[in-house]
Amino acid sequence: MSTSPVESADQGRLTESEYRERLRELPPSAKLVAKVLEGDAPLSQGGLAEESLLPDRTVRYALNRLEDEELVDSRYSFKDARKQVYFLTV
Repeated sequence: MSTSPVESADQGRLTESEYRERLRELPPSAKLVAKVLEGDAPLSQGGLAEESLLPDRTVRYALNRLEDEELVDSRYSFKDARKQVYFLTV
């Protein structure tokens, strides 16, 4: 029995409980960045630093940790192709 493309696309997404469990193990900076992205995604690294009041270096570290856990993804900005914007994968 095969699955439809919609069903297979949904299989890659995390449930709310899986998302929270992965986030629980991360440092506070990553949790704050994820919280900011919940309300204002997509944002650039600079936008995340501005919204979270964290230093650029800390935001970069938090994004790396979130990407390692596959909680955040990025794409090039439509407004400025030199920048990447980040968004939650859930």
